[in-house]
Parts: sequence; structure tokens; C-alpha cells
Amino acid sequence: MPATLRELHNEITEKLSDVVELPRREAELLLIAYLEADQLYFITHQETLIDDNEPRLLEWIERRTRNEPLEYLTNRVSFYSREFYIDEGALIPRPETELLIDEVLKCVNPDESLTVVEVGAGSGIISILLALHLPNARFVAVDISPRALSVARRNIEAFGLSDRIELREGDLLGCVNEKIDLLVSNPPYIAQDASLESNLSYEPQNALFGGTIGDEIIRRLLDEVYVRKIPIFVCEMGYDQRASVQEYLKPFAVQSLEFYKDLASFDRGFCLKANHE
Repeated sequence: MPATLRELHNEITEKLSDVVELPRREAELLLIAYLEADQLYFITHQETLIDDNEPRLLEWIERRTRNEPLEYLTNRVSFYSREFYIDEGALIPRPETELLIDEVLKCVNPDESLTVVEVGAGSGIISILLALHLPNARFVAVDISPRALSVARRNIEAFGLSDRIELREGDLLGCVNEKIDLLVSNPPYIAQDASLESNLSYEPQNALFGGTIGDEIIRRLLDEVYVRKIPIFVCEMGYDQRASVQEYLKPFAVQSLEFYKDLASFDRGFCLKANHE
């Protein structure tokens, strides 16, 4: 028989209590997405009757109890105060990656005409947000995964940015011949033998693991900065990779290298301004 929204919320919370860190909040988000509603509706319709045997809802609950990410169930992800489409073809963006957007915006003149290249575009969210803040910039977003590019294309079209963000399939900068003013990346940077939480097994592994040590792709991108004479490179990295980046850059001419921290005060990325004189 139908249950009230309040009862259903309590029931789902109980089922998720041993699975997720915030079961009550996750049950709320799951129901909001299922009802295609918003938080105000959820708060004001607690006594509304809901069919608790609807197959799609039952499937979502079952999949979440197996620790499948909520974002893949609902195909929704919130990032930088906006909502985007997501599915299993692309990595779910983390809150700390919002800092990458902030760091890029600190490094450039927002009115300048730039060619910006993003490596590892995934869902396209980074290029989209930068395009919204840099109205005169042109973007090339590269990813090795056709499935990720499909997700990115859907988001880019939803934001009406198809004329400013070009998607390309390829490895790093192999498919980019243009002069690059700014390179940005949230590359895979986890070491191959690292043990991960079970929910990460649902996400594309080639977007997580950066090699045996973890920083191999970052090093390849640093090489590209100097081979291609790219003035600015802003990159997310692992919390323990600062010393490695500094050591790798010792033979190179650096105008400035600034690291930034995440909200937990861990090193999370850097902005490199290269000296190409």
C-alpha cells in the first residue's frame, strides 16, 4: 500500500544506514530526484502518499544499498552551484575540484581572448564553467574515452556552448595542434596499487589511476608545457604529490609555481607559469 513521503523517507534511511555516511540526507536526495521535485516540495509534502512499490524506486534503493553512487542512479550531479548530467561513462566531479575553477580564474584576465585546452574533460564540467566565466575564450576539451565525451557533449549542449567548446578524442595533447594559452587538467593521479572505497569501483578506472606511482600523467603534461611552450598550466593533484612536482620541475625554467590546498588543508593542485624565454 502507498506510504507517505515521511514514512518512505524513514524507510529508505533505515535501509541505507549501514551503507552511507549520511543516510537520511541521501534518502532525501534520492526521493527528490525520483519525484523530480525540489527541496521545498520535499519539506512541504511530507504527508503526500507515494507508491513505494514502483519498480524504478525499488531499483534505485537496491542499487544504492550496493554502494553504487547516487549520482549515477539519478543522472544528476551538483557542482559549483549548478546541476549537470552524469552517468557511468564519466567520473563524478568532487567538491575539491571546484577549487580548480577558482585557481584558473585567478591566473587569467577574464576578458582576454584565450585558447584553453582541458585534458581529461570527463563530463565537460570544468570547460563549461570556465567558458561561462571567460566569455572571450575558446575551448578544446580532450578525453580518451568516447563514453565520457558523450556525457560532455550532452552537458555542453544543455548550456548552449557547442560553438565555444570543441570536443576531441585523444591521448593528452596528441590531437591538439593549436597554440595553447592555458592548459587545465584534473588528470588521473591515484597510484595503481592504492586501495579505494567500494563506491569508486563503479567509476571509470582510467579516470582514477595515473600509473604505478600515480603522478605519471602529471609529469607527461609538465613535459608538454615546455615542449609546446604553454604559458600557464593549472592542475589538480594528489595530496602527497607536491614534493614530486617540485622535484620534477627543477630542470625547467619556472616563472612561478603556486600550490593550493583543499578545504581539509591538504595540497590539492598547482598553478604553473612557465618561463619560455
